[in-house]
Parts: sequence; C-alpha cells; structure tokens
Amino acid sequence: MGGKDLDALIEERRKRYGVAEMIEELQLEERLLYANRTARVTKGGRRFSFSALVVVGDRRGFVGFGHGKAKEVPLAIAKAIEQAKKKIIKVPIVEGTVPHDVVGHFGSTKIIVIPARRGTGVVAGGAAKPLFELAGYTDVLTKIIGSTNPDNVVRAVFDAFLQLKTPEQVAEERGLSVDEIYKRYNVYVNPQLRVKLYYPWRGVHG
Repeated sequence: MGGKDLDALIEERRKRYGVAEMIEELQLEERLLYANRTARVTKGGRRFSFSALVVVGDRRGFVGFGHGKAKEVPLAIAKAIEQAKKKIIKVPIVEGTVPHDVVGHFGSTKIIVIPARRGTGVVAGGAAKPLFELAGYTDVLTKIIGSTNPDNVVRAVFDAFLQLKTPEQVAEERGLSVDEIYKRYNVYVNPQLRVKLYYPWRGVHG
C-alpha cells in the first residue's frame, strides 16, 4: 500500500470514530523508535539534521505514529510526537488480542498478524512490538517478511490495523449473532482447539 493511500485510510478511520475530539482526554505514552542523523552536502559544507520516529498510545485501543525532522534531536522528537497525535486511530481488541488473522503491507515489508490465547504475550520484533504494546494488545503472534526498515514496518502494521474488524462488524456482515461470532472466536484463538477443529486426525502435538 502506498503512503498516500495509508494516510487517507488513517484519516477516514479517525473521522469515523471521532478521534480528533478525544485526543485531549487520552493518557498517551510515547516510545522513541529511532533518532537518526542525516547530512546534506552544500557549497558551504555539510549541514546536519536529525529525524525521529515515535509511537504513541494509551494501551486501550488508541495508537499512532509520527516522523519528525529538525536540526536538534529534542525538536525532531517533539515534531514526531505532534504528528503521531494527528495519526492516532482506534483499533479493535478482543480479550487482549486481535479479532482475526490479517496481513499488512507497505513497500517491500509484509507482516502477518495472528490472534493468540491469553498468556502468549506480544510475539513481535523490531518496530512492531511497541506498536502492539501501546495499542493495548497483550497477546498476539506476528511474523515480518521482507524489509525490516522501521518506517516500513510501522506502516505495514498500521495497514494491518486498518483491516481489522470488530466482532460486531463481522456479525453484521455475515448475518450472524454477536454471541455466535464470539463462540467461534474462542475456538479460533485456542491453538489446541484449532488443531482438533481443522485436523481431527492429528493430536495436539501432531
């Protein structure tokens, strides 16, 4: 997914949930993913500047990311935080994990996100883990394929977030009751039951 498409989807999600009006009420945590020094060669010599990538979230379903540039690190971080607040979206959380499997893409990066049962923890690497933690997920399985560049990974995770649907949304689309969706969900997130459900001839360890 391209950067412009992702930004448009983020803005659409923010408007749908009225996130802009909630920002002041959110108790946000901030996490710096990196602060890099960049140099531009000019006629008078090299001019240095710094770029920073920051993630913010309240651990209750709201998460955002931002990128800032400035001549000093603190200023670059401050700009990144301000941009992150403008990209905060609401994500669905069911029993501490994602509602369903999803695959996020950005550039040459792909991330596979799978629900996990309670006690699994956030199994994610690189820049992906802070995003899931600050969003409020406590149990989730992920796998990054392709580039592990932090900028790409963060945007790929957000692409995955934007594809997630709540059990209520799925129930409405499929014409089922919410209770039926939750019943299927409980089987789905339990690895032992998943084996028995899809591979009845295999044992739990088969």
